[in-house]
Amino acid sequence: MAAHQEKKLAEERKHQNIQNDTKAFQGQWGRAWEVDWFSLASILFLLMFAPLIVYYFIMSCAQYQCTLTDPLLDLLTGNKHLSDIWNRTPMLTSRAAGIYSLWVTFQVVLYMSIPDFCHKFLPGYVGGVQEGAVTPAGVVNKYEINGLQAWIITHMLWFANASCFHFFSPTIIFDNWIPLLWCANILGYAVSTFAMIKGYFFPTNAKDCKFTGNFFYDYMMGIEFNPRIGKWFDFKLFFNGRPGIVAWTLINLSFAAKQQELYGEVTNSMILVNVLQGIYVLDFFWNEAWYLKTIDICHDHFGWYLGWGDCVWLPYLYTLQGLYLVYHPIQLCTAHAIGVLMLGLLGYYVFRMTNHQKDLFRRTNGNCRIWGKKPEYIECSYMSVDGTKYYSKLMTSGFWGWARHFNYTGDLMGSLAYCLACGFEHILPYFYIIYMTILLIHRCIRDEHRCCSKYGKDWKHYTTAVPYRLLPGIF
Repeated sequence: MAAHQEKKLAEERKHQNIQNDTKAFQGQWGRAWEVDWFSLASILFLLMFAPLIVYYFIMSCAQYQCTLTDPLLDLLTGNKHLSDIWNRTPMLTSRAAGIYSLWVTFQVVLYMSIPDFCHKFLPGYVGGVQEGAVTPAGVVNKYEINGLQAWIITHMLWFANASCFHFFSPTIIFDNWIPLLWCANILGYAVSTFAMIKGYFFPTNAKDCKFTGNFFYDYMMGIEFNPRIGKWFDFKLFFNGRPGIVAWTLINLSFAAKQQELYGEVTNSMILVNVLQGIYVLDFFWNEAWYLKTIDICHDHFGWYLGWGDCVWLPYLYTLQGLYLVYHPIQLCTAHAIGVLMLGLLGYYVFRMTNHQKDLFRRTNGNCRIWGKKPEYIECSYMSVDGTKYYSKLMTSGFWGWARHFNYTGDLMGSLAYCLACGFEHILPYFYIIYMTILLIHRCIRDEHRCCSKYGKDWKHYTTAVPYRLLPGIF
C-alpha cells in the first residue's frame, strides 16, 4: 500500500515537472504565462486610454491647430466643456463606413485572391509561398507573400483615379479623417474580440495558445499565436501589413493633395515626409518574407495589441507629420531640407544593411562575408514545447558587433528625420520619435528577456561579446 502510494506520488511529481518544463519551453516564445500587477495596470491603462490618446491628437489638429496644450487649458480654465469639444467632432457617417468597408474588402481580395507574380519578374524580390519560423508547438506555417503586389496595384489605381478617372478626390482620406477613425476603431475591436473568442473555442492550433486566466491580459496580448481562417488567411500577417501599412502612403498622398488644394503648392517638408516614409513602407513590402522572421510574427500572440493597434494606432499616429503639415505648411530652407534627407537616408541605410547582414548570415548559415570577413558568432541551443532541440547562431560581427539591436538605431534615425521635417513650432509631430524610442527600448528589453529564457547561459556569453543594446559605448 505504502509502495503504491509512493509510486503514485512519484508519478504526480513527474507529471508536474513535465508541465513545468512545457511552460518553460513555451515561455521562450511570445507573451507571459502569469500576469504581475504592473503588467495588468499597464494593460488596463492602454485599454482605457489608448483610443482617447489617438482621438486627442486628431482632435487637437482639427480644432486647435495641432497644439496639445490648448484643449487641456480650455477644459481646466472652464472656457470649454468636454461636450463642446465632442459636439464639434464629426461623427460616423455612411460615406466613411462605405469607404472603409470597400477599402478593407479590397485589401482582403488582393491578399487572398491574387497569388504573387512580382517575384517572377523583379530580380532579388522574394514573394509567393514562403515558410515562417517554427512556432512553440513546432509548427511551420506557410504564407502567401504578396504585399508588394497589393501595394503596387492599390497605388496604380490611386494615381489612375487622380490623373484620369476622377471618381473621387485625392483629398478623400483627409476630408473623412475623423469619421474613418470611428470605422477603424470598430474593426480593431471587432477583430480583437473575434480573435479572443476563436482562441477559446476554435483555435487554429491549440498547442500554440496561451491562457493566463486574466481576461484583460488575454484580450490585450492575445491567446492564439497564429490565428487563421482556412489555409491562407493569417490574421497577424494581414493586419500587420494590410490594411494599415498599405494605407500609410495613401494617407500621406491625401495630405499632400489637401495641402495643394488649400495653399496652391506642396511644400518641400511634405515631399520629404512622403518620400522618406514611402521608402520605409516600400522596404517593408520588398522584405515581407524577411518580416516573417521578426518579433511581431515569431513571438507576439494576436490580440488587441496587434488587432486594434494595426487598425487604429499605426495609420493614425504614424502619419501625424503629414497631418500636421496640412495645418502648418512649412517650406524648409535648403540646408535644413538636405540635412533631414541625409539623416533619413542614413537611418534607412543603417536599418536595411543591419537587417541584410543578419538575413545573409541566416540564409548561408554563417558561410558568407560581412565587411570582407567571415562573420563571428556564438552558437546557442534551445528546445520547443515538444522537447525537440534546435540550434541558433547569434552574430557578433558587422553592425551586430556594434550593438545587439543596431537595426533599431537606424529605425530611430529615420523616425527623427520625419519629425525634423516639421520644424520646431509644435511638439505634436515629435510624438512619433518619442513613441518609437519607448517602443523599441521596451522591445529590446522584452526580446532580451525572452532570449535569456530561451538560450540560458549561451545568451550571457553573447551579451558579454556584444555589451551594448542600441548605442555603442552608451546604451
